[in-house]
Amino acid sequence: MTKILAAAGLTLASLAATAVFSSPAASAETCKASYYSGGGTTASGERFDPDKLTAAHKTLPFGTKVKVKNRSNGKTVTVRINDRGPFITGRCVDLTPKAFKTIATLSQGVVGVTVTKV
Repeated sequence: MTKILAAAGLTLASLAATAVFSSPAASAETCKASYYSGGGTTASGERFDPDKLTAAHKTLPFGTKVKVKNRSNGKTVTVRINDRGPFITGRCVDLTPKAFKTIATLSQGVVGVTVTKV
């Protein structure tokens, strides 16, 4: 098997590293989430809809589904990335009002979360 891996340019160490980075825990991001409203068109070209479970993220590809967990109360929501942002230090995800209300009250405005790819 070592010869086959070497022929493919792989080592057991590289396979192990791939397995670690592919795990859901490795893709978790801890930060703050906020909600946004707006209108018009998102960066993906979709029309912004405050009643959908979508979100903005700076780097994740459009269409990526992530689970956002409120670290204070344990509530979660799964959203699809369709926009870019937030552009405020410490925040990694902007949720639509509907998505934010699933994990916190709108009056909170910003909450600590863990974001994990689904």
